[in-house]
Amino acid sequence: MGLSGAWILLICAVVGTSTMLLLLHLTQLGFLMHQHIRDRPRRRMFLAAVSFFLTFLGARLLVLAILHDIGPFGWVVIGGQHIHHLVWGILILLVVGFAWLAEVGEETTGTSIFVSRLVSILYGVGAALTLDEFALWLNLRNVYASPEGRTSFDAVFLFGGLLAIGAWGAPFLKALVNKRR
Repeated sequence: MGLSGAWILLICAVVGTSTMLLLLHLTQLGFLMHQHIRDRPRRRMFLAAVSFFLTFLGARLLVLAILHDIGPFGWVVIGGQHIHHLVWGILILLVVGFAWLAEVGEETTGTSIFVSRLVSILYGVGAALTLDEFALWLNLRNVYASPEGRTSFDAVFLFGGLLAIGAWGAPFLKALVNKRR
């Protein structure tokens, strides 16, 4: 029996998140991001958008590997029940939501900035894992590899676009609203 998809996704999420955090903390990348994306909410959206698209790509590649019997990967099955990766996404989103309700990462200390970045990255990971199986929520059955599964792509691209607009288009949208006033 091969490694389950959940373990691979978990390992990829931990390695990816750690790599992003280390690059932002130990290299000039974090300083450059801070200098060029001055607005803290936009920095958070930028990190969420990057982690969202990378996680979506990773989840899709893993599922394709499982479907085509490539590598040692397999489905997560507990007590005969297939556990879809949207479950892990929902759990991550619940943790992130709780952290934001508790205002974790809202200060300007080094630790707070680190936690803010971590929560932003985890938000992108959780949203990608959840929306990748949007068609499952909509149809209440597994339509991942069917034409109905296209709905998940639509949801991912719509939400990913909103994250991108929030990260990169916010100054333009603010100027547009202010000009109308």
